[in-house]
Amino acid sequence: MIISASRRTDIPAFYSEWLMNRIREGFLLTRNPFNYHQISRVSLLPEDVDAIVFWTRNPTKLLPYIDELTDIGHRFYFQFTLTGYPRLIESKTLNPHKALDVFKRLSAKVGPEKVIWRYDPILFSNLLPFDEHIRLFSKIATELEGHTRRVVISFADFYQKTEKNLKAIDSLIYSDITKNQELCLSLSQKLADIARQHGLDIYSCAEEVNLTGQGIQHGKCIDEALINDLFGLLIPNNKDTGQREACGCVKSTDIGAYNTCLHGCQYCYATYNQNQANSNFKKHDPLSPFLSGGTEGVDPLLLEPVRFQQNLF
Repeated sequence: MIISASRRTDIPAFYSEWLMNRIREGFLLTRNPFNYHQISRVSLLPEDVDAIVFWTRNPTKLLPYIDELTDIGHRFYFQFTLTGYPRLIESKTLNPHKALDVFKRLSAKVGPEKVIWRYDPILFSNLLPFDEHIRLFSKIATELEGHTRRVVISFADFYQKTEKNLKAIDSLIYSDITKNQELCLSLSQKLADIARQHGLDIYSCAEEVNLTGQGIQHGKCIDEALINDLFGLLIPNNKDTGQREACGCVKSTDIGAYNTCLHGCQYCYATYNQNQANSNFKKHDPLSPFLSGGTEGVDPLLLEPVRFQQNLF
């Protein structure tokens, strides 16, 4: 089993204490986001987990636990998003200079091959025109040279709930760059050229647009080939059917919850109601088996403690 931590929220940034409590307990509980009463128990025992994929913008609070995670026997790598977008669009993300610093610290701790830079989603707008994306991408790539091996890009998707948030930003004019093939391919080529100049392999994430002509491979964020290479495993290429058709990720178990992230990214599909996210965070209990919510009415069998095997010596 591969653990995704998480597409739905930033666990390293906001819920590291909870995660470590759950790892020490050996399990956690999750609710189906579309059926509140459907609860799953997820083992966090190292023998049951092939790898953990962390998705984050700020792993600072997880850094003190890296050695413990490793000593317990967990294998993991990071998808680290760093864009440098204006505060109107990313209101509470880590300052980009501080984000670069923590990226480098994490890379030094776990190895550059285990920290993947994400420049996504690419939001094309009057605040982030063509040349500004080139400037930001180039600046970050220069800073991260030698601290990572690959970069992942994707273009913003416009869902009804995310468009509502974007339209609420005064003076923001945005468009779907994938609808302008010439512009999309031109920007992609520029980004690919910059990536190569800094020793980075570049991949796309869940994109229907074909960028292979620009030297951008169709990537997998939860990538069995990478996991097998990093950790000497033999995980099969079983596509995650719960993701979009264009997504290449293999099957994983996501342990996050929607509307629990506080970064304030206006384009985010996972946090479409910031007030709800703030409320959920205030109610969060780091000792609960759930990331969000308590155990009232939960089947006692789901709450049974793990019986850890005792070493003979």
